[in-house]
Amino acid sequence: MEKLIFKDFIIRKIESKDNVEIASIIRACLVEFKANKPGTVFFDPTTDNLFELFKKEGSLYYVVEKDNKLVGGAGIYPTINLPIGVVEIVKIYIIPQARKFGLGSFLMQHLFKEAKKLNYSSVYLETMPELSAAVNLYYQIGFKKINQPMGNSGHCGCDIWMEKKLS
Repeated sequence: MEKLIFKDFIIRKIESKDNVEIASIIRACLVEFKANKPGTVFFDPTTDNLFELFKKEGSLYYVVEKDNKLVGGAGIYPTINLPIGVVEIVKIYIIPQARKFGLGSFLMQHLFKEAKKLNYSSVYLETMPELSAAVNLYYQIGFKKINQPMGNSGHCGCDIWMEKKLS
């Protein structure tokens, strides 16, 4: 299995044993930012079964480990009704102790490369004002705000939509 090393972090594809731990990380991050509201991944039942969810063709999910403990993850997913060539970047969450090392940016750049390998020409994401630090990162790495959602993620609690063309 492919593993990447970034500083002291190991990045690898999700395994079934990761489901409980990564779901816990995702929900803890949403609580931290007071974004644990209906219409978000906090209440999405697929959050508890990411390994199974990311078996879908055209999708990938990576978890990040440090000292044999998960500290975050991020993925791409061909959300229903997205335009041809567009994939959604999903479930990008990192615990507080693993932030400020450039890990989020590194993960995003890796996802861009993987999306291009899968013949996607654009990446899309949905977020919310409560996650302002993440929104700032998205702008820094080339995302542009768009006026309406793309596809049908079912996450009506997100009201910031962004897209980045892959070159």
